Amino acid sequence: MVPNLVDESRALQQHLSEIRRDLHRHPELSFKEVRTARKIADYLSSLGYEVTTGVARTGVIGILSGCSEGPTIAIRADIDALPVTELTGAPYASEIPGVMHACGHDVHTTCALGASRLLANHRGELKGKVKVVFQPAEEINAGAKELIKSGILENPKVDMIFGLHNHPEVPAGKVAIKEGPLMAAVDTIKISVTGKGGHGALPHRNIDPVVASAAIIINLQTVVSRNVDPQEPAVVTIGTIHGGTANNVIPDTVEMTGTVRTFNPAVREKMEGWLRRVVEGTAQSLGSKAELYYRYDLPPVLNHPEATSIAKKAISLIAGEEGIVVPVPSMGGEDFALFQEKVPGCFFWLGVGNSERGIVHPWHSPLFDVDESALPVGAGVLAQCVLLAAERLSEGS
Repeated sequence: MVPNLVDESRALQQHLSEIRRDLHRHPELSFKEVRTARKIADYLSSLGYEVTTGVARTGVIGILSGCSEGPTIAIRADIDALPVTELTGAPYASEIPGVMHACGHDVHTTCALGASRLLANHRGELKGKVKVVFQPAEEINAGAKELIKSGILENPKVDMIFGLHNHPEVPAGKVAIKEGPLMAAVDTIKISVTGKGGHGALPHRNIDPVVASAAIIINLQTVVSRNVDPQEPAVVTIGTIHGGTANNVIPDTVEMTGTVRTFNPAVREKMEGWLRRVVEGTAQSLGSKAELYYRYDLPPVLNHPEATSIAKKAISLIAGEEGIVVPVPSMGGEDFALFQEKVPGCFFWLGVGNSERGIVHPWHSPLFDVDESALPVGAGVLAQCVLLAAERLSEGS
């Protein structure tokens, strides 16, 4: 019988707060998480994990020794911070100028370390192996790709994986989870518009790429509204536009970048063609030329049915049935999706919000903070997921 870890996880409250505050004071940017990785490695080693450092540059992998043969269940946590100057004024605020855990990866790391501790205490009851993955560079969509290339899903082969992300709109003590799509696929577009520069007072002698770019931006909004089924979520956003050197000069070129978000793989597959038709056709109609570069960055986060069922059971044991929240999927992206392409997995949102204490600010805000009462919940749910998954998969093998 799988033990219920609710009391053990609650007992870790102060311990986990201390870990999180230390990490929060010392944030590190993507692929620069040297101190963070060292702290993680030392902690795992003290618990009896076989630790590998320097994976995908600054990643850390821990395998719990002394476990029985059986399926390998993985936990993944991202560890990098953001180039944001913290304005919370908290006693544990960032001590690194211009760098902050403004997306709460210190929370994710802490929860995974807490889960590692709980699992180490129960290694004799595990019906399989535990692999804990601490991933660098999630913020630049690079860490998961490098970890997978390095082979972290093998030796031993991972059979199921779990991960979490804090969510300030979900009250602390609750966890948001759903089967299927949770977060969107992420793609990047770059558009180069070429015309013929000249004097701004003589537009008839030139080919204006600024006007063409404006028309392209407007027409791109018809890609979703007139091509995608209205019941299918999709977003096309132009985020940057650069061109020109003076108010009275028509430039030769304009450069734009943007993002495309989808859930349905069939819609994602068609999106590049739809965009290319609009970009090139609009430019041509105005006598200019445009080139579209389309990069497929991340697939959508799609929660596996069995993994989600296991995670829901884990949440009910740690937070109670009333602690389960059914979320509205987000058009934000997450590179945990790359692991889910290879291995059945579930990703859920850990509530960290507390409106009474003013903990309401969104990810990436310089005022972002969390209610630390969520830490034992996150740690307990992750550890409980591993215990339940190992038992279920071992029974099915």
